[in-house]
Amino acid sequence: MKILVVGGAGYIGSHMVKRLCGEHAVTTLDDLSTGFRDAVTGGALVDGSLADMALLRRVFAEGCFDAVMHFASFIQVGESVAKPSKYYSNNLVNTLNLLNAMVEHGVSRFVFSSTAAIFGEPRYVPMDESHPVAPINPYGATKAMVEQALRDYDKAYGLKSVCLRYFNACGADPGGELGERHEPETHLIPLALQAVSGRRGALTVFGRDYDTPDGTCIRDYVHVADLCEAHVQALEWLGTGGASAAFNLGNGAGFSVAEGGAAVGRVTGTPVPVVEGARRAGDPARLVADSRLAREAPGWAPRYADLDTIIAHACHWEQKMRARRSGETA
Repeated sequence: MKILVVGGAGYIGSHMVKRLCGEHAVTTLDDLSTGFRDAVTGGALVDGSLADMALLRRVFAEGCFDAVMHFASFIQVGESVAKPSKYYSNNLVNTLNLLNAMVEHGVSRFVFSSTAAIFGEPRYVPMDESHPVAPINPYGATKAMVEQALRDYDKAYGLKSVCLRYFNACGADPGGELGERHEPETHLIPLALQAVSGRRGALTVFGRDYDTPDGTCIRDYVHVADLCEAHVQALEWLGTGGASAAFNLGNGAGFSVAEGGAAVGRVTGTPVPVVEGARRAGDPARLVADSRLAREAPGWAPRYADLDTIIAHACHWEQKMRARRSGETA
């Protein structure tokens, strides 16, 4: 197949490109605003923005794509509250540009990187696909709006889609070639690993008085490689005539912030330095996915559910990044 991966120079997108290459003809479209050119390990790379409709039309005309995967969203919740225009412009308007280009060029299969943030405050845990959609920040709202647009585009234009709602993406390429390079970094595991390696200060634990066994927030961590497999299966689902759908992706068993920090210390052999912080507004006590639908329909089954394995892969990447930074400053 010929597949366009939008945002393929970013964290999850680059892992997706690596997974697809060798089996499919892959083109990455990325403006490199948050991604990295050297993270695209195969296929063609087009440096450009979804805001450029002329570029999009040219890419689609030349590519003759069978399907599109979309990872090019901004993802920082706090920034989305402070700068909603940035998020509505990119996450919503630019995605509509992409969908319109697909319709114009007769491309009818789309896999969308969505998020658990569409649900807002959990009404119950674990959260299944029937959970009410009630986002509490512009990031979640833009993702929910795209999901609604996809339902409408299916009815009007026959554009079939699968929305994959990640809970907490984590880990790194098991082969050590790729990993997280967010700036700023907001995810627990890389923050803890960078605190251990000395690339940043102590890990801040935001609140220890939640209604959880150890008082810290519980999250559902899913390995980036397992997310990529879910995308492959979603594409196969659509290719065999499956209807448009949305699936929650998580391991179904949450780990607390304290458990995550302890696991990083166990894997690295070095305790994670920690400082205490106040609760952050909008942090639910528990966010855990009910992924039974994804396991039953496309047949998704995470391979890397063990937290220590997830951390070991991320640790390998962090060691590589620390060595690279040391070389740059030597």
